[in-house]
Amino acid sequence: MSLNRRRFLAIAATFVAAPALAQPHAWTGRAFGAEVSIQLHGPSAEVGPALAETQALIVEIERLFSLYDPASDLVQLNKTGAIRMSERFEELVTLADQAHRLTGGLFDPTVQPLWRAIAEGADVDTALALIGWDRVSVVGRDVRLDAGQALTFNGIAQGYATDLVSQMLRDRGFHQTLVNIGEYRGMGGPWRLGLTDPTYGMLATRTIEDGAVATSSPLATPIGPHGHIVHPFHAPIWSTVSVEADTAAMADALSTGLTLADMDLVRKVRATPGVRRITLVDQAGDLGSL
Repeated sequence: MSLNRRRFLAIAATFVAAPALAQPHAWTGRAFGAEVSIQLHGPSAEVGPALAETQALIVEIERLFSLYDPASDLVQLNKTGAIRMSERFEELVTLADQAHRLTGGLFDPTVQPLWRAIAEGADVDTALALIGWDRVSVVGRDVRLDAGQALTFNGIAQGYATDLVSQMLRDRGFHQTLVNIGEYRGMGGPWRLGLTDPTYGMLATRTIEDGAVATSSPLATPIGPHGHIVHPFHAPIWSTVSVEADTAAMADALSTGLTLADMDLVRKVRATPGVRRITLVDQAGDLGSL
């Protein structure tokens, strides 16, 4: 099975409801360079406006955190070295800082220069000298990078967008939804998802009721010898890491960082409030959960 992203695949999604009151609806589109989807149950007359608002919200989040839109806030930060953050940009920076601390620095948005150096065959040593989340200055809503630094939020922005869309749908009165914007968040399931490793294929299924799940597989995107998840001091230990948590943003960031983590750190993160289960696939394809 060939995959070009590090994702859970939805293999089934079921909800028992009275057809007249909660009809199933689905929408698919593209965001953050990949296919996204939403499944929800509700009156048909309310679905269209909700999905239109959903699409507008996804576009808004991409305009903040895209690395490919020259006008995005993130591109402007990387280009100029400083910006005045919007409320949502500030919120994501705060979440990234929490994930950085929880993973002992393994989740680090400042790896963008290293990722580009590996992908483009440029000078890795020069890129290594630029990495360090502790060198990013945040004062109020002003964020400033150290000279030469650049950020990527690819390990958390999709989860953040998933959370925002899920909450928006809840606020509009939808309580049976499955949102997939790179990571999954479900409400009012049961929603059954399949855990897939890029090397070993489908290995397990998971069912979520009200929560989120995110999966990272370094070799799902083979950039360099160790895949697309890079760090200046650590190589991936696990073939796949899946995190189930209260929010998709934290599941996203933790699954990214923990691909580099030893078991002691994995156990420590598992004990964190809001983290529900961590599933690990080792390099031999063996699966375990805690």
